[in-house]
Amino acid sequence: MGGEDESPLFETKGEKGRIWYKLYAFSVFVGLCLIWVYRASHIPKLGEEGRWIWLGLFGAELWFGFYWVLNQSVRWNPVYRRTFKERLSKRYQAKLPNVDVFVCTADPMIEPPAMVISTVLSVMAYEYPPEKLSVYLSDDAGSELTFYALLEASRFAKSWIPFCKKFKVEPRSPDAYFKGECMCPKDGLQAVEWGKIKSLYTEMENRINDAVKFGKVSENIRKQHRGFLEWNRATTSRDHQAILHILIDGRDTNAIDDEGFTLPTLVYMAREKRPYRHHNFKAGAMNSLVRVSSEISSGAVMLNVDCDMYSSNSETVKDALCFLMDEEKGHEIAYVQLPQLFNNITKNDIYGSSPMWAWKDFHGLDGYGGPLYVGSGCFHRRESLCGKHFNETCKAALRANERNMEASASTLEERAKSLITCTYEDNTEWGKEMGLKYGCPVEDVITGLAIKCRGWKSIYFNPSRAGFLGVAPVTLAQTLVQHKRWSEGDFQIFLSKYCPFLYGKGKLKLGLQMGYSIYCLWAPCSFPTLYYVIIPPFTLLHGISLFPKASGIWFVPFSYVIAATTMFSLWEAFLFGCTMKRWWNEQRMYLFKRLASYPFAFVDTILRHLGLNKSTFIITAKVADEEVSKRYEQEMMEFGSPSPMFTILATLAMLNLVCLIGGAKRLVLGEGIGLLGSMLLQFVLCASVVLINMPVYQAMFFRNDGGRMPTSVTLTSVALAISLLFVFLSLLLSVWSAAGIRFVIDREECFSHSVPYEGDTVLVSFVVIKAERSWHYGDEGVDFVVKGPHGDQIHDARDKTSEKFEFIVQQKGLHRFCFTNRSPYHETIDFDIHVGHFTHFDQHAKDEHFAPLLEQISKLEEALYNIQFEQHWLEAQTDRQALVNEGMSRRAMHKALLESAALIGVSMLQIFLLRRLFERKLGMSRV
Repeated sequence: MGGEDESPLFETKGEKGRIWYKLYAFSVFVGLCLIWVYRASHIPKLGEEGRWIWLGLFGAELWFGFYWVLNQSVRWNPVYRRTFKERLSKRYQAKLPNVDVFVCTADPMIEPPAMVISTVLSVMAYEYPPEKLSVYLSDDAGSELTFYALLEASRFAKSWIPFCKKFKVEPRSPDAYFKGECMCPKDGLQAVEWGKIKSLYTEMENRINDAVKFGKVSENIRKQHRGFLEWNRATTSRDHQAILHILIDGRDTNAIDDEGFTLPTLVYMAREKRPYRHHNFKAGAMNSLVRVSSEISSGAVMLNVDCDMYSSNSETVKDALCFLMDEEKGHEIAYVQLPQLFNNITKNDIYGSSPMWAWKDFHGLDGYGGPLYVGSGCFHRRESLCGKHFNETCKAALRANERNMEASASTLEERAKSLITCTYEDNTEWGKEMGLKYGCPVEDVITGLAIKCRGWKSIYFNPSRAGFLGVAPVTLAQTLVQHKRWSEGDFQIFLSKYCPFLYGKGKLKLGLQMGYSIYCLWAPCSFPTLYYVIIPPFTLLHGISLFPKASGIWFVPFSYVIAATTMFSLWEAFLFGCTMKRWWNEQRMYLFKRLASYPFAFVDTILRHLGLNKSTFIITAKVADEEVSKRYEQEMMEFGSPSPMFTILATLAMLNLVCLIGGAKRLVLGEGIGLLGSMLLQFVLCASVVLINMPVYQAMFFRNDGGRMPTSVTLTSVALAISLLFVFLSLLLSVWSAAGIRFVIDREECFSHSVPYEGDTVLVSFVVIKAERSWHYGDEGVDFVVKGPHGDQIHDARDKTSEKFEFIVQQKGLHRFCFTNRSPYHETIDFDIHVGHFTHFDQHAKDEHFAPLLEQISKLEEALYNIQFEQHWLEAQTDRQALVNEGMSRRAMHKALLESAALIGVSMLQIFLLRRLFERKLGMSRV
């Protein structure tokens, strides 16, 4: 463009080297197609063994492939943004719009007031004209403790804000600044002021924490502000009137800091709560903030942050305005979303709370019209959030709006209170077409989707210095519950009228519809994953191959897809500076969420659609006791409290461990390299799950600290694992039978079977089912001889129509089973053999934890085989008896027909002879 005044306020660039990624993605897609072809072309025919297991695997692989294709939408066209804040300052310094900042909290016990006010102070200290900046704290608990903490913050801000701006402090959260790695400055003036501010903050923090420990504010403190009159003995977190106080009025000439500069406006709000009225959780609080701010400051731009997401970059407001105020494209931008990053992540991020490469997906969404709104760290254009559709009239740039300078603070308070009563939203569009939408645990995602479908776009901006830093969950239970809520809400969106493919049809680009669906389909991903974690290990234990042999051509697409996607994931993690261990932790949490969080989310969503369940909003705890925090810093997984999610994880971990040991036993002690070649992928899958679950095994059997797996969960998981093994083996024997064969013998037929161990019990049975001709009937039977590996005769039976016996193997090796048919007719014989091998304790690797379990499983398996063997022999006997009965019935009928025909013939002969006799006698009498 021409002059500086015409230069854009931000630039957009695509990612370089995309051709290589597209080639990689195309090759993986070809591999997926070949896997589908293999599954489809090798499906067992109807009635054949293992058909349903195979179809289940086919369905799981179809889903994995489909979901992988969805994920490519956010990798196909990523864009990156850069802002020019100096141009913004030069061009609009006197015309910057008012900015309203919303901070939400809901429970002073889970979200400590000292932490909340550090977030409030961090946004009050933005490098932005203070007369244009207003900060609102929404306290959904209606707690006097939080109000008191904010009152203390309003006083401390007079010293903190000028200190931050004078010395360019980063971050501007006092808690993060003083507890961070920064040391006391060496410069004389700054060192003095640093010590003074540190002392003031410590004293304030102690006063707040003392009040929280005591559980209420002292009478001396209550006299300091009229606002405490709002609280009495009848006031509870679920039953209180609307409370609103302007603690700092930015219009007041007396509202100045220690340096004589104007302070930002600071407002405390607790909307009315009544037990009989639904308050719509955080969405209801946000909508109340939008209405209250429109009365007090009416900022054209609104920023909302969670109470634990403090500002880490004082220039973030200007970054956002570079997008919203750009002359060419700013008018179409509804919101600017920054990533949620955390300041308490350990080196290897044990709970995968901040997968840096996952935020790369948002760059891909940005290439199709903008990222999701994720509920925190987001700058909104007020008119877009209030339900306005984008059209030509929206092309006017943001303007500096004048605040109401005439009404007093008390008047504004009274007006604003009327906007946050329980009845205000009745018969209005709030929660429907205005503000954040109600009725979904992820109100942010569905609200962002609705804004996009009204014609607006959004921006994803990830500055070099993080805009916001928060507190990640420090226990596994918190992480799993949080993801359960997110995945449940996203799945509800997919099943509602707001499904991206339906609601966004004709309004969103296909790539953006696919991108939204990645998150909306988290919950259904649980069942294909569960199938893959359960079925291949079970069949490995049983010696049944579900994948191509390593030496076959069909092994190539499976191995390529697994290797290519794994190596790409590793390469991407290393690009972000992640350690190998951090990448592995991310893979673990990826699996844990699919096995534990997502199944509950799926079930709860279905129950909700059936009217059997209601949505709830669970607040993630922001504090942990000292021991939990210590274990978290040491990167030890926390399993301290019983949870159904832990039971699932422990049960599946035990199943895979037992199956892997059983498969290894077959490999080492029996079938050798041939088994490995035919079941290599099953070994890899099972071993991967076992390695991922190492922290689970440690928590179950080896840890003694407070974070170990509860004993009740361990015992329940072991019992469930044994039960599932028993049930599955029962089902497997019914669908994947190892029973004998049915064949037709002319003269002689021999079979060979290898018995690998001495002392094994061999069960043998046969039944002569039928002969070649229906007229043949007799009890001649067949001769049956069993010989050992060296030709020694073990069993000899003569003229038998059926027999069942067993023998103990004296010499391992190839045994021969020969039938001889001495009748002139072909005979059909049902022949069954089973080698019963029970590995005794001394044949196992000595393992005090698992040997008894394996022993019991082996006994169960042997018992099941014996039952099956007996059942098969009885079925064959039944078949023979049915055929014998049918033959006897047929012969009886033929005999009856012959006898009837003979009787009729004799009768006709008698009639003929009698007639001739009477005719002769009549002739003689006439003569």
